[in-house]
Amino acid sequence: MRLVLLGLVLLAAPLFAAEELSPEETIKKYLTAVKVNDFKTAYQCVSKGMSLGKSEEEWVKGQQWVMQMSEAKVLDFRVYPGKVEGDKAYVPNLLSSQDKYLNQLGVEEHELYTLVKEDGKWKVDQQQLIIEGAEKAKWFPTEKK
Repeated sequence: MRLVLLGLVLLAAPLFAAEELSPEETIKKYLTAVKVNDFKTAYQCVSKGMSLGKSEEEWVKGQQWVMQMSEAKVLDFRVYPGKVEGDKAYVPNLLSSQDKYLNQLGVEEHELYTLVKEDGKWKVDQQQLIIEGAEKAKWFPTEKK
């Protein structure tokens, strides 16, 4: 009987394995978590480099503090199709957010996320703003000027 149960558990194990998210799905999961201040979920989406090697508890407390002190909030986001180049992926995003220091008016920001593969999963490794020019046209080609 134990052998049969063990066999059933082993057969079902792949059904419960963690899903592998695409780079775009990883960004959506990350930004959705940040939007609702769920930094434990956001931590699962960031690379060791992005978390600066901090434990989940340390990173979560740091993010909560930054969001609270800056009164930052994510209002909305629109993830565009990304590009995978080997073990890196680049995903553009149009972010609508607000904070009391840099973006009091909630102006939309064009972002580019760099993701890396860690333990077989895409993880957010870097975030940068794209202001204008060729880079903006490259990553957001369908936007009206």
